[in-house]
Amino acid sequence: MATEHPHIPRRLPRGSHGLDPALVAASQRGRLLEAVGRAVADKGYAGATIDDIVRGAGVSKKTFYEHFRDKQDCFIAAYQAAGGELFERVRAAQDGPGDWLGRTRAGIQAYLRWLAGDPALARVFLIEVAAAGPRAAECRERMRDRYAELMRRLRRDARREHPETPDPPDEIFHAVVAAVDDLVVRRIRESGAETLPGLEPVLLWLELALLAGPAAAAAAR
Repeated sequence: MATEHPHIPRRLPRGSHGLDPALVAASQRGRLLEAVGRAVADKGYAGATIDDIVRGAGVSKKTFYEHFRDKQDCFIAAYQAAGGELFERVRAAQDGPGDWLGRTRAGIQAYLRWLAGDPALARVFLIEVAAAGPRAAECRERMRDRYAELMRRLRRDARREHPETPDPPDEIFHAVVAAVDDLVVRRIRESGAETLPGLEPVLLWLELALLAGPAAAAAAR
């Protein structure tokens, strides 16, 4: 589940391998991030153990504690890595060519397709994060802040075409991002992450209503 770097070996050779210690540490950390995602996907956050994580990563407990304080620390690192990758996909889509409407749609498509492409990851990092304690909740709020800023950028572009639509309070951008999360989680629970691309019209309406007003949202459906 973690993003792999082409120069970091996925598995280390046995014995004296002469690899750069930094590469060894990066390989171990990457495997632990993947393993915590798989363990939580299989057993839920509460049920997953450090034993499950180290077994899945093929490392020792000593190695685990060289990288992370505890299970929560490892999970949050995996959440931040996966969330950062998804955010960059969405930002790249929104920074592409076209008008603000097309770029809004492209960002929604990138978001939904990435999650649908890995249903286990989608469930872990959108649903199980709620069981991972206050630190994880804070990380989720900070991630939502980043998406809210993307939405503010789109609003600045949309304002030129829809100056009649008043700018909402800053908190509303965050609220819309949270509403998107809630809709996605509900769809995952009801019919699985594979069906998430079907939410595109709903999320587009929601975001356009904020960016340009309900009339523009209705016209774009």
